[in-house]
Amino acid sequence: MPAVTPYQALPNRFRGAVRGGETQIGCWASLASPIVTELLGVIGFDWMLLDAEHAPNDVLTLIPQLMSLKDSASAPVVRPPANDSVFIKRLLDSGFSNFLVPFIESGEDAARAVAATRYPPQGIRGVSVSHRGNRFATVGDYFEQANDNVCVIVQIESRKAVDSIDEILAVDGVDAVFVGPSDLAAGYGHLGNPNHPEVQRAIARVFERAQAAGKSSGILAPVQADAERYLAMGCRIVAVCADMGLLKNAAQTVQKHFMQKPAGQG
Repeated sequence: MPAVTPYQALPNRFRGAVRGGETQIGCWASLASPIVTELLGVIGFDWMLLDAEHAPNDVLTLIPQLMSLKDSASAPVVRPPANDSVFIKRLLDSGFSNFLVPFIESGEDAARAVAATRYPPQGIRGVSVSHRGNRFATVGDYFEQANDNVCVIVQIESRKAVDSIDEILAVDGVDAVFVGPSDLAAGYGHLGNPNHPEVQRAIARVFERAQAAGKSSGILAPVQADAERYLAMGCRIVAVCADMGLLKNAAQTVQKHFMQKPAGQG
């Protein structure tokens, strides 16, 4: 059998960048297609979000997308459908190391998310001796190194979460916080309007508290002006586009050009 590179020689570069406060520009992938994900990986974003909360993904659709990013510069980040230790365990065993855990509202929620990604005694991750994440038991020091190579970003999506932001940031193992602007707007009574001043104040508070705690903050901002504003506010992990939006917008532009010409034009 050929020699296997030790796990310790493969540190989680994305986690290092997040913890180091480096700007990380990403793209959201919701179409559950390994071909689309592979294409976007070729483009060269810093990270790609593979969504299993608001997209028709499960473990068996996520693994081919993870494979499609194997030779990409884009770090795969997965969003599980919920803060569920069983599903997170399956994603870890499948080979994911970067997590965006949705709907975290308290320090207790955040601690539970971190614990799901760590083997005992630091956490509650169940132990499988052979799985895709440890290259089918060919990585000799996987158990010693795994806990230190998982990135946990928690999603702030409610008024309660904003009110609890300091205790969430204080949880050991939370590498960054990430604002879900649409849900946050709904939580503040402004459904469909994340640019409402009250929502923007809440977003700014999350960014400010994260910076004060020495941790990075992130947000989904597919509108260029929004993304640039958030970057200027100190946000460092910004998803600036999404596969579904890119396809829809490009298709609408072409359709409008050829099918919505003024009367009398050929």
